[in-house]
Amino acid sequence: MQETAWWQHGVIYEVYPRSFQDSNGDGIGDLKGILQRLDYLVKLGVDALWITPFYPSPMADFGYDVADYCGIDPLFGTMQDFDQLLQGIHSRGLKLILDLVPNHTSDQHPWFLESRSSRDNPKRNWYLWRDEPNNWQSNFGGSGWEWDDVSGQYYYHSFLKQQPDLNWRNPLVRMAIFEAMRFWLDRGVDGFRVDVIWLMIKDDQFRDNPPNPSYRAGQPSSHRFLSVFNSDQPEVHGVVSEMRAVLDQYPDRVLIGEIYLPMPQLMAYYGEDLDGTQLPFNFQLLQTPWNTEALARAISEYHSALPAGAWPNWVLGNHDNARIATRVGAHRVRLAAMLLLSLPGTITLYYGDEIGMTNVFIPPEIVQDPAEKNEPGIGVGRDPERTPMPWDSSPLAGFTTGRPWLPLGDDHASLNVAKLDDVESILNLYRTLIALRKSHPVLVTGELRSVAAINNVLSYERHGEGERLRILLNLGDAPIPLESSIGEIIAATSPHCLSEQPNKLIQLGAAAGVIVRLRT
Repeated sequence: MQETAWWQHGVIYEVYPRSFQDSNGDGIGDLKGILQRLDYLVKLGVDALWITPFYPSPMADFGYDVADYCGIDPLFGTMQDFDQLLQGIHSRGLKLILDLVPNHTSDQHPWFLESRSSRDNPKRNWYLWRDEPNNWQSNFGGSGWEWDDVSGQYYYHSFLKQQPDLNWRNPLVRMAIFEAMRFWLDRGVDGFRVDVIWLMIKDDQFRDNPPNPSYRAGQPSSHRFLSVFNSDQPEVHGVVSEMRAVLDQYPDRVLIGEIYLPMPQLMAYYGEDLDGTQLPFNFQLLQTPWNTEALARAISEYHSALPAGAWPNWVLGNHDNARIATRVGAHRVRLAAMLLLSLPGTITLYYGDEIGMTNVFIPPEIVQDPAEKNEPGIGVGRDPERTPMPWDSSPLAGFTTGRPWLPLGDDHASLNVAKLDDVESILNLYRTLIALRKSHPVLVTGELRSVAAINNVLSYERHGEGERLRILLNLGDAPIPLESSIGEIIAATSPHCLSEQPNKLIQLGAAAGVIVRLRT
């Protein structure tokens, strides 16, 4: 087998801690809760946990407004709880990836409290202050500039006004964040997923963004202008390289970047000499229409664009996008699982996708997400995909003994881990496909070939490690015929997806897929 690092051959599992497991009955998940569920993750077969922020925070944006980069918010536990969790993760042969939020802090962070205290404070230049605002917008609606009565200037915030952006052109800011990274690396964490990494540097002339000619009423207000000067600046790659250099001082660590950019810009985050992020998150499957032509094109274009030596990765769900089952239909979630887990490189899963969780309706009066509160009714709310994990059929789904911070899905009594622990469930399909990646390394390291869309069938092959596999995914609503002599079927989306027909034909059912070992 081709030698690979753990983050290359591994499957990463994203945990949104508020919604995974509550251990103390307050209705909010916590670190002890995650510890209680580690054996579930071992059985699932994943290799690493990525946990979204649990640092001290006023929770204006549920932890993405950090007030201390080197602590644990009491809502989630203590540093002792963290150390026990890390020990539990490592003792099971798993890895831990933390969320790093370096673009902005909370307005309650001591750095910002100092910065706003006066214009001549030594930390004034740690943030972006201006006498006059430009037209840069907040990603959560409205102007990105907020007037500060205390010091008589505007400060910039890419998100909420409670999340002022750091000035990454200031070397002292870089040093401070790098020290925070070392704090966790010294403690034993295995890497970072870096939040909005492409936003970290802004235009030093603060030029206005040009109007977006495609903007239409009803879209988020942040779409009114093209983000030319407040994102993806050329200097950001130097910052990413410096961040990577911090990790490279520690063996076997990984740096992952959250990047929502077109393909050419995305690839630049690998770095000129692959000294950037090892894994710039690939969101092609999140953003591509669910049809064979679009998927085939997205897969082919991504692989063609990869720099020499760059390692691919794939994401199908996360905490900022609608659940897979909601996007593609509950009847296609098995197909989506096979698509994701038969592509080359590193795979990232989102908690609950392995049981087919769907978006949950959130009544307006209990909305939590500030993005939805700021611009209601236009589809930017993220609460529906962040609801608690249903573990069993009890009234509170085994998640808590209190009132869940977000409502459980109406289907949680039938769609939960305990109910799905059988051989024909989608949960078992995920376990099978993850195990298949370990027993057939060609699925991880093999070449991707012959990507094609024929009618409603997406097909591609994986070559290497002494094997040739063909993946056939029927995205249509009608069965399709296959040659009976195609080869040995080593995985199928369900035991009933194939049926024998006259004339020695096999039919692949609607919304069904197979992985076939080709005869050499």
